[in-house]
Amino acid sequence: MTTPLDAPPTDADADALRTLLRHQASTVVVVTAPGPPTAGFTATSFTSVSLTPPIVSFCLNLRSSSWPAMAKARHVGVHLLAHRQQELARTFATSGIDRFAAPTRWHPGPQGVPVLDDTLAWLLCRVVDRVTVGDHAIVLAEPELLRHDDVGSPLLYHQGRYAGLTAGAEAVVRRGAA
Repeated sequence: MTTPLDAPPTDADADALRTLLRHQASTVVVVTAPGPPTAGFTATSFTSVSLTPPIVSFCLNLRSSSWPAMAKARHVGVHLLAHRQQELARTFATSGIDRFAAPTRWHPGPQGVPVLDDTLAWLLCRVVDRVTVGDHAIVLAEPELLRHDDVGSPLLYHQGRYAGLTAGAEAVVRRGAA
């Protein structure tokens, strides 16, 4: 029986890489920036870069409608979505709509950054650098303020759809982290 690991390797072109990366589960965040107009988008590329100094990153396509605002923003908000916020993730992933219109609930936060209500956590970050790589920009940012809840399950993206942790998986993660 041939398994995928026994198959010969293929060229790592864009389609093959996209297919492979669908196997990686990612935390879903919404990144916001002040306007005018306010901007925001759903991302699955959020990660910690450094703890000393604290630096996080996210990536954004240079053709995205949110890129012009992100390109000049001094501060951004990064919102970690809860499993129950799949519709909010879809809203901020949809082009050509007012993502901040009802039913999206938000308020102006520090530095004028839009803060989404009821997310699992949010960070106010000062942008420290933008690095263009191919058709994307990697935005590096230093968290200045944050708020988080210790209750709830994160929204994940895996195999082209939104997912969450099962109750059993959360218990294992908590027990293993202690």
